Amino acid sequence: MVVPYRADQVGSLLRPAEVLEARAAYAEGRVELAQLREAEDRAILDALEMQRQIGIDIFTDGEMRRDAWMSTLADAVDGFIDEYQIRHWHKLDGSTENEPSRAKIAAGKLRQVRRLTAHDASFLQQHAPGPFKITMPSPVTISYSGYQAGVTDKVYPTREQLLDTLVPIIKSELQALAREGVSYIQLDEGFSGYVGEAWRGQLERLGLEPAKVLEADIAAENACYDALPRDRIVLGIHICRGNSKSRWGRIGGYDWLAEQVFSSLNVDRFLLEYDSDRAGSFEPLRFVPKGKIVVLGLVTTKHGQPEPQDELMRQIDRASKYLPLDQLALSPQCGFASVSEGNLLSVDDQHRKLELVVDTARKVWG
Repeated sequence: MVVPYRADQVGSLLRPAEVLEARAAYAEGRVELAQLREAEDRAILDALEMQRQIGIDIFTDGEMRRDAWMSTLADAVDGFIDEYQIRHWHKLDGSTENEPSRAKIAAGKLRQVRRLTAHDASFLQQHAPGPFKITMPSPVTISYSGYQAGVTDKVYPTREQLLDTLVPIIKSELQALAREGVSYIQLDEGFSGYVGEAWRGQLERLGLEPAKVLEADIAAENACYDALPRDRIVLGIHICRGNSKSRWGRIGGYDWLAEQVFSSLNVDRFLLEYDSDRAGSFEPLRFVPKGKIVVLGLVTTKHGQPEPQDELMRQIDRASKYLPLDQLALSPQCGFASVSEGNLLSVDDQHRKLELVVDTARKVWG
């Protein structure tokens, strides 16, 4: 289902101190789950009111109930352990650092023990002032971040076998959300690795052909999307280059993956990072078929300095040379708090950024 939603957002919002403190206390056994839920509920209600006042087209719960954007899956599925791949991050000051990912490693046969987003969706259905989205990690991204040689291969000999197990878990959650009337679902990060040469080079060193691996990953993701009633659900995919505490992870445009992903992935909206030169040009947008929307992530969440609105409008105009204006929308490039600590900006900065998205969208699209 195609709904323009010209002023969109990726999902996460800065967590209030109360939520961070409650989560730490719960992890240490000092408070009960009910007390954590109360803190989360208050934060979500405040976030919804903030979004209502700003006038954003689509609401989120800010992912307040999550440690990180992908943690909802490992929290609901047995078989993951507290071991993590090491991520290489680039900081705003130009330095780099290595840090364990927040995505847990699969070490046993996966077994779902509860719904992934049932509580999230039911709370939003009760309290959201308008249409809302539910975000989840892509099965493709978890099949990469959750696979560790020497650990996972004892249970799933190949990454593809782990993916085959993840797909029905995600698909069943999407179907449950559809039955409950959720009208916008977004999967995150399934194809982010393909934007850079490093990942493709790693695949080649393993004797794999990246284009064929990408084709199989698209098919796996489509198996989730195609199980849904497309006439009443907006489906989106977000692709960025890493976002954690204002750090980034990859460089590369969409050129290599554009034709395959944009033409073959069965979604309505592509939420694409475009807030820096790391994302390359708008030229790959020429591969986006009619009827699909590209949400231009031109407003950065990495820092609090607001973008000049006239420059945003010039960027939208440049993008419209490759994709008609009625197939474009605007958002921040990623969430404000992909991990619970959040990016290096204030709540006021976040408010101004979202206001800028809304105001610019209104001026461009009316």
